[in-house]
Amino acid sequence: MSEIEATGKAKGGVIRAKTLSAKRRREIGEKAAAARWSEDVKQVTHGSSDHPLKIGDVEIPCYVLEDETRVLSQRGVVAALGMKYGSRAGGADRLTGFMSGKGLSPFASNDLLALIQAPIKFRHQGGGGIAFGYPATILADICDAVLAARKAGALQKQQEHIAEQCEILVRGFARVGIIALVDEATGYQKDRAKDALAKILEAFIDKELQPWVQTFPNEFYQEMFRLRGLDYPTATVKRPQYFGVLTNNVVYDRIAPGVLAELRRVVPKLESGRRKHHYFRKLTTNVGYPKLKEHLGSVIAFMQMSKDWADFMEKMDRFKPKYGHTMALPLDLPEDDGKGL
Repeated sequence: MSEIEATGKAKGGVIRAKTLSAKRRREIGEKAAAARWSEDVKQVTHGSSDHPLKIGDVEIPCYVLEDETRVLSQRGVVAALGMKYGSRAGGADRLTGFMSGKGLSPFASNDLLALIQAPIKFRHQGGGGIAFGYPATILADICDAVLAARKAGALQKQQEHIAEQCEILVRGFARVGIIALVDEATGYQKDRAKDALAKILEAFIDKELQPWVQTFPNEFYQEMFRLRGLDYPTATVKRPQYFGVLTNNVVYDRIAPGVLAELRRVVPKLESGRRKHHYFRKLTTNVGYPKLKEHLGSVIAFMQMSKDWADFMEKMDRFKPKYGHTMALPLDLPEDDGKGL
């Protein structure tokens, strides 16, 4: 090894290598081997060899598994590093031999070596035999170790081409972006967005109808009447019907993505056109309802700070915009007289 002093991650690797006994290395190897040949085989949900991850001129088959693990194929990782793969079982052994060798081992963490020795087993959607892969972020970790070893002058001459390949890979991706790249290549980002929305709605919308309690304080309607330029009635609680549309706009459409659409779905209309129940009675008591009350507090505060409805909506669109909406550009439209929609 070169006399150049290792620093940063490389220095940490040197310390780990010195403290890792032969017995401990053997234990890690045995544990990895047991994991490799275990019966735990994951199913691919997204991705195919026809849509690989492309990093420059390098193409690596990538997949998303049933537990949402993003994986790169073992064969693809070996090829991306400019190494020959050999037999299917030999891929991990080839990488293990390279990373645990005298030149690289001081720069590779024990966790990285364990991952290489125990590739993830998975099966493609179309069936077939068991395939092997690695967590998507492993490629960045391998490149870090190889480039650190080269900087320290620890690589052998015949290993220099691997370092050059690592440079190409590092220029093509950042560690924080590799997950997004895999999701894009497999098409998983579309389903991920659907799953995320489903989880939000599950947290906000209750299957059971909650008992009625006064939720919208009088201040909310007093301010709405004032901002619309209307006199607040004291002898009746009847309000203009279009106030419901305004309330949906400034409240339910802004507390979380998709909540208003889901409330419209689960709370049917009567023949009169009114909803069978108040929307807030379908909000969950632990997430949806508290979030509504918190949002109402902000809405009333913005109302009290505004001189008219246009001023209020400008503040709302700036500080509490609808989910999925961008701020509207100012347009020359007729002035709102406050008397209706």
